[in-house]
Parts: sequence; structure tokens; C-alpha cells
Amino acid sequence: MKKDDKKQQYRVNEQIRVREVRIVGDGVESAVVSTSKALQMAEQRGVDLVEISPNAEPPVCRLIDYSKFIYQQKKKQKEMKAKQTVVNVKEIRFGPQTDDHDYNFKLKHAIGFLSDGDKVKAYVFFKGRSILFKEQGEVLLLRFAADLEEYGKVESLPALEGKRMIMFIAPKKLGGQQPKKPVVEEVKDDAAPVKKAPQQKARKEYTGPKVEGEDFDD
Repeated sequence: MKKDDKKQQYRVNEQIRVREVRIVGDGVESAVVSTSKALQMAEQRGVDLVEISPNAEPPVCRLIDYSKFIYQQKKKQKEMKAKQTVVNVKEIRFGPQTDDHDYNFKLKHAIGFLSDGDKVKAYVFFKGRSILFKEQGEVLLLRFAADLEEYGKVESLPALEGKRMIMFIAPKKLGGQQPKKPVVEEVKDDAAPVKKAPQQKARKEYTGPKVEGEDFDD
């Protein structure tokens, strides 16, 4: 049986000093018995008496090997931690009259954030009299949401908070697969580049003495 240890998180065996306990465990019928009897049962089974619910009336104790019990608890905590998802929030700021170059640059970053599982907080900041363009800012944010539709879903529509119009976009769950990132580029010229055909070297004319029987025009 497990010896007492000051570093133990649970009271075990002789550390349990209440008069009676409720015992549970594999192959054990739940019952309220005296603590001394519970210790005898643990002794007979070659396991420990572990107090798992000290605040219950009476306290609940499990008949189990203490090392096995701690292993199960750590495994359970590890599984719970693995299920927890930490979502970071990335901020993207616009002005009410953001040009296309700046817009495309920030769109590209937002795609990267959402693909990595981060949430995007996009907002338009109105400075001074630019608050007059709040409708323009709302249109900009809605356009931003539409361009990110493949990567995220709008959690809250654009709402004015003080000098900011804010919108939240959460990443979409894609079953472990992320959509291909489109190439966002600023188009400077509508004309498509024309590929030049490879130039052939001009044939040099033979100017030396002509030998009878040879034709240099072929």
C-alpha cells in the first residue's frame, strides 16, 4: 500500500481521519461504512483508500491503487487541456477612406490570421470630422467580410463604438483542411503581358570559294 506523502493531493489511508466514509470503486458496491472497515477492505484488496470528495457527507473514498489513481487523473487533465482551444484575436485597422492597395494588404493578413485559427477584429477608426463617413466605413467592413467569406464567419455585424466601427470575424472549422490562399495583388496595368517569340539567329551566307558538287543554299 502507498505510504503517506506530504506532497499528495488527496488524503490516503491513515490520513483519512473522519469516522465514516462512502466507498466506491471497481467491483465495489457503494456503501457508507466506518473508516476503519474501509481501511480493512483496502488492505484485503491490496489497494489504497483514496479520499476523492472530502466535502461530501460523508466523504467519498475510492478503493484503488494510489499510483494508478494519480495516473488516471493526469491523463484526464491532459485530455481536457488538449480539447481546450485558445483563440487569439488579431486587430486590423482601417481608415474610412482606405485605398485599394492598403485594403488588399490587410485582406491578405486577415486571410493568414483566419487560416491559422485566429479571430479577426476589424475596425474603422474615425478621426475628427471623418465620423461623417461612418456609412462608408460600414460598407468597407461589409466588403471585407464578403471577401473573407471562405475563411471566416461574421460573429457581429459592424457596430459603432465611440470613434470606432467594429466587426468580429471568427475562423471557419474546415475539418483540418485550410482553403488555398488566393494571391492578393495590386493590379497596376490591365494589359496582359505579351510573350515574345524566341528570336532565331539569322542564317549566315557562305562567302568563301564554292567547291564543285556542294550546295550551300540548303
